[in-house]
Amino acid sequence: MRTYHVSPVGIAGITAWSFRATHGKVVAMAISSDESFDVLVVGGGPAGSTIATLLARRGERVLLVEKERHPRFHIGESLLPMNMPLFDELGVGEAIARIGIPKYGVEFVSPDHDKPVSLDFVQGWDRSLASAYEVRRSEFDHVLLNNAAAAGAAVLEGHRVAAVEFPARGHVVARISGADGRHRQVQAKFVVDASGRDTLLATKFASKVSNKRHHSAAVYGHFTGARRLPGRAEGNISIFWFDRGWFWFIPLADGTTSVGAVCHAEFIRSRKTDVTAFFRDTIAMSPALSDRLRDAEMTGPATATGNYSYKSCVMHGPDFIMVGDAYCFIDPVFSSGVYLAMQGAFFAADAVTASLRGSRAEAARALRRYEAGVDRALARFSWFIYRVNRPAIRALFMENGNPLRMREAVLSLLSGDVFRASPIHARLRLFKGLYYLKAMAAAAGFRRARLRGGAKAGKA
Repeated sequence: MRTYHVSPVGIAGITAWSFRATHGKVVAMAISSDESFDVLVVGGGPAGSTIATLLARRGERVLLVEKERHPRFHIGESLLPMNMPLFDELGVGEAIARIGIPKYGVEFVSPDHDKPVSLDFVQGWDRSLASAYEVRRSEFDHVLLNNAAAAGAAVLEGHRVAAVEFPARGHVVARISGADGRHRQVQAKFVVDASGRDTLLATKFASKVSNKRHHSAAVYGHFTGARRLPGRAEGNISIFWFDRGWFWFIPLADGTTSVGAVCHAEFIRSRKTDVTAFFRDTIAMSPALSDRLRDAEMTGPATATGNYSYKSCVMHGPDFIMVGDAYCFIDPVFSSGVYLAMQGAFFAADAVTASLRGSRAEAARALRRYEAGVDRALARFSWFIYRVNRPAIRALFMENGNPLRMREAVLSLLSGDVFRASPIHARLRLFKGLYYLKAMAAAAGFRRARLRGGAKAGKA
């Protein structure tokens, strides 16, 4: 795939280029100041670039506004096998292969178990879900943004959508601010909020709710010289549990390794040192991870981020829709963020098309289908995410064996098989039942130990 540089040039003084393919060539065309659009997409991450590509290919006039200029740094470098068919549909499979390192599975490391456990995706229920990639998000997101431009979307970088108003049905007015401080207006029939953690519309509607079941925060950095898994498993992600939460260890193709800790927010707020020193002290809590980083050096200061888990109680309306992290984010433990954003964008594109071209009833049904599908996928991941630090779930992940093919079902879930109808969901219900039995047995054992301890204290 050819790489195109998307650079800014007029929407009432705003500069943007629209790229369209003509006889195999991509031709840049300036946008005139009096144009309006069918769809305004806010955000040029995986969700925004994906839906902009799909809608532009369907003939919609799309403007994508991205606050930064690509390539730009972003965390969340690990992809899932279910991403791979999406890359092929978008036509970026070869480009992603060039920038990524193959990821064939996941390694779990627990301080409560003697040795790590490695799970290969090909051992899952669907054997076709065999691999994915680890990628630098700066490169990955740039490929997707360029692809949107090549599909015909107008791409405007270095500008922020400061406000969105809905004066009438099918009439969206957005105020856009540039680096020069000037504000201009753009009109569209429909707006897609793919603004990520900026949560543009959820903030406007005051619909963003912190997840009370999962108060988490993260601190992370990048290293060179980290010791990776040997051979074919070099690109596999490793998950290290420790007393305060869990670490990710994500190898990248250029030799850099992304490492981060996801912990309860209270633990992150307890730091008394600078973020980098706190991060190093946190890594020291995991002897196994410390050993992998023994000869490694950080490439820059660490970064901390809070308010990690949230959801908007509003997802769509007659002329707007939220996609990806603009709607909800839970936790990065199973690397689900990019996949949920991109697959959600595919479904959202159908809902937008129905809203623009169908009847009101058709549009309402399409939006409801989109919401139900995304919420169902989030719920399927969430059950595991909410329990990832509990001893019973650790024990189940660290045990060998595959009773009633439950392990295969869990592996397919970890591959991203959460949207479609699949036999794995019945097996996952059995897995959950086994978890509850283990959790109850552990709780009963804990109570018995406390009673024995109290009895001994009384005799003393």
